[in-house]
Parts: sequence; structure tokens; C-alpha cells
Amino acid sequence: MQLQIIQNLIYEIRGQKVMLDFDLATLYDNETRALKQAVKRNIMRFPKDFMFKLNKRNGRRLSQIVITSPKA
Repeated sequence: MQLQIIQNLIYEIRGQKVMLDFDLATLYDNETRALKQAVKRNIMRFPKDFMFKLNKRNGRRLSQIVITSPKA
């Protein structure tokens, strides 16, 4: 069940499979702001393409994605 929840939080954007910062922060029971700060403080530990910002076009496409909850 947990694996399915995580898989539902993975999107394909710009040809890459990604997770959004707020979803990742929620999985780690943390605030988005704290997650971003931790990454910035330790940026040398991550590959250069670890994170990127969505542009308006990507944001619009993402807002059109509908996620359905699995039936109980």
C-alpha cells in the first residue's frame, strides 16, 4: 500500500520522473521550507539535476493531472 502511495506521487515532467517538493516533505513528515533548506545546505551531496523549478507551462500541465484515490 505505501509503495502505491509513493508511486502515485511520481510525475513525468520534462522527460524526467520527479516528485514535487511538498509531496516529498509530507512523506518525511516535514515542512517544504525545511526540506528545501536542507537540500541547499547540503547541495554538494546531490547531483546537479537533483532539483529544478517548474516554469509556468509545466505548472499548468501539472495542474491538469487528476489523481484518483485507490478504491478501498
